[in-house]
Amino acid sequence: MYELQVEEMSCGHCASTVTKSVQAVDAQARVEVDLALRKVRVQSTAELDKIAAAIVAAGYPVVASTTV
Repeated sequence: MYELQVEEMSCGHCASTVTKSVQAVDAQARVEVDLALRKVRVQSTAELDKIAAAIVAAGYPVVASTTV
């Protein structure tokens, strides 16, 4: 499981976009978005770097990430 600090998320559309960007890397990924804390938890077999890059490419800066 990965946890990423993702800035500039503020609404359901943002959460949906981030979720879709992660699932474009791994269609089976489980994604939980916490808008209040601006955290995204991802359960995936894909590499953390690829997931973070997909979120950044969708327009949302990843300022921190960790494996939990």
